Amino acid sequence: MLNQSADYALRAVLFIARQKEGSTNADAAARALGVPRNYLGKVLNTLAHAGVLESVRGPRGGFRLARSASAITLDSVIEPFQRLPERRVCLLGDRPCDSADPCDVHLRWRQIADPVNNFFRTTTVAALLAPLTASRNGAARDRSAVERLRTHPVREAIP
Repeated sequence: MLNQSADYALRAVLFIARQKEGSTNADAAARALGVPRNYLGKVLNTLAHAGVLESVRGPRGGFRLARSASAITLDSVIEPFQRLPERRVCLLGDRPCDSADPCDVHLRWRQIADPVNNFFRTTTVAALLAPLTASRNGAARDRSAVERLRTHPVREAIP
């Protein structure tokens, strides 16, 4: 669902949000996330221009969140790279359709698209990083959000 730049942006912001020092440089983030440094550097600069991150100069410089993690929605992280899908044209391609005049697949598409879009628009970085206290069987989960993102990038995890 997410293009590579949006995926890297989301993964990088989650990584930066977890840094105890408050900032990290592009090299450290690229190594930790297993992504190309030059590509990630461009993504981080774009996020800084969009107001999601701040660029910090100096020997301990790098990037840090521009606002608190609870004030940054996932949509604001990915939007500089990719807009959330909003279907205006029929998926079948033969006519305009909407809820008032739906095509055969419209309702099925809305059942998937609406919750996904709502998730990105309403979920904050802080909420996504909040510990998951239990799995289905009640056992504690111990894998961090960053490790889950490293092994299962967002663009592959969402159909």
